[in-house]
Amino acid sequence: MAGGIGSRFWPMSRSTFPKQFLDILGTGETLIQQTFRRLAKCCPAENVLVVTNAKYKDLCLEQLNDILEDNILCEPSMRNTAPCIAYASFKINQKNPDANIIVTPSDHLISNEDEFTKIVTDCFEVCSKNNMLLTLGIKPSRPDTGYGYIQFNEENSELHYNIHSVKTFTEKPNLELAQQFLESGDFLWNSGIFIWSAKAITLGLRKHLRDLYDRFEDGNDYYNTDEEEEFINRIFPGCKNISIDYGLMEKADNVFVYPSDFGWSDLGTWGSLYGHLKLDESQNGIVGNYVMIYDSKNNIINAPNDKVVVIQGLEDYIIIDNKNTLLICKKEDEQQIKQFVNDIKRDKGDEYV
Repeated sequence: MAGGIGSRFWPMSRSTFPKQFLDILGTGETLIQQTFRRLAKCCPAENVLVVTNAKYKDLCLEQLNDILEDNILCEPSMRNTAPCIAYASFKINQKNPDANIIVTPSDHLISNEDEFTKIVTDCFEVCSKNNMLLTLGIKPSRPDTGYGYIQFNEENSELHYNIHSVKTFTEKPNLELAQQFLESGDFLWNSGIFIWSAKAITLGLRKHLRDLYDRFEDGNDYYNTDEEEEFINRIFPGCKNISIDYGLMEKADNVFVYPSDFGWSDLGTWGSLYGHLKLDESQNGIVGNYVMIYDSKNNIINAPNDKVVVIQGLEDYIIIDNKNTLLICKKEDEQQIKQFVNDIKRDKGDEYV
């Protein structure tokens, strides 16, 4: 899934060039390139589909050298994750109804790729034999208020020793509740990574998102043909704007979770990026060739490689210089960045967001 804008990573992430297409960590590889390479370890590269907004198709082709052009599925409008997943699932089901599917965001970080590959392969085997909707839950290391949480039944499932049935989904909690979740031991972070068979997801959509199911089911004669794009452009804008979590996962009775630990971060905010940056002796995370630091610590700094940037006397700040925009914001107030973007769009125009 690669259609998001990533507004909380403004001003690096812009509507014309969102964060999945950025080398946000300064590694020489963008987030979508990392994701594509990682998934190609779990299945043949020619089986990797990217669902994105139509305006990002050229970026996908430019950055993903090994992708087939027909495997870039273009959404004509933004409608959240349920229509995105329904489109890809029906297309896959039409081609191979016995397929296993993994759904993953394009802008997450996974540091232990070998463990990720092992878990996904394991889950493919279980899902191929069972009508189940499986999500990968991340063992929490702190009471983070930026993630959703999954509560699971502690007894092992008969399906597999490390799979548990899901009790509840909880959206981003306050700090007190997140601390209780951490201490209870039966809560996991919701990674937004799902694994199921083509049969299981289409059955789930039919039962719990029937309107969405009916829309995409009407396209079975068009998927993987020259008429697919015209069909999608016609029906997609009328789809309900709804997430797969709310529309399906929170309602179905065949939802399971696999507790996982593979160095995951959703990189949803600048703060979540901090722990993955190389830090200097004053705990500043710096991306940029010519950044000079004086009496400053615990900052996140991202600047163009050809620009000299001097920082003096700042502590716990986010400092991001990108093209015609500059952000200087306290780390503790980073949740306001989304509001900043809305205000800029209203007062200064789309060219800055």
